[in-house]
Amino acid sequence: MIIERAYVSGVSPGEGEWPWFMPCVRGLVADGLRFTAPVTYLVGENGSGKSTLVEALAEGFGLDSWGGSHDWRHASHRPRSVLGERIRFDAAPRGRRMLGSWSARKGFFLRAETALNALDREGFAPESVSHGEGFLAAFRGKFLHPGLYVMDEPEAALSFSSCLELLGHVDQLVRSGGQVVCATHSPLLTALPGADIIEVGDHGMRRVAWGELALVDHWRRYLADPRSYLRHILD
Repeated sequence: MIIERAYVSGVSPGEGEWPWFMPCVRGLVADGLRFTAPVTYLVGENGSGKSTLVEALAEGFGLDSWGGSHDWRHASHRPRSVLGERIRFDAAPRGRRMLGSWSARKGFFLRAETALNALDREGFAPESVSHGEGFLAAFRGKFLHPGLYVMDEPEAALSFSSCLELLGHVDQLVRSGGQVVCATHSPLLTALPGADIIEVGDHGMRRVAWGELALVDHWRRYLADPRSYLRHILD
């Protein structure tokens, strides 16, 4: 692992502006976020703050908020978020050199909404392949070396089989010394053995077993009986 803990420096927990009022950010300010496994999934409803968290973690590590590898940390003119400006890390033993030197840091930030631009910069020519194939090309070509790899809803562009391929890349990456933090809605991705799952919501942040996730429960019940859900929407 590269980082053991993320925390916020130089901000009062009482600040009332965005993003400080969000429960997950308040929790980060109060207690920090400890990483206990090489792969961490942040799961929650839209608006829960999971994307805000992963973006700030990426920015704090020196990855561009628009996405891409550490070599492109100044690729966009978008300033760092107020949370990303204040993120600090405690290094894991294997990450001390990387955290101690900007030039030694390696990693990639892949976010669904800006992926095409980032993949183009990285040389994966997304105009000549499908969105999902561009994602897979990045996984195959960039998710290789020890570093911090941050993803925001990568499943948005991937089929079921492509999600399985992504899990294979993630497994190989962490075996090589990499660390992954991923915001997702996918019960498939979060099923990775050994992954740490943090549910984000009105409660802030809490660790949850895969089988206890609300999204897993909903998918199970929907697939077993779609009409039990659809009748509330289509009638």
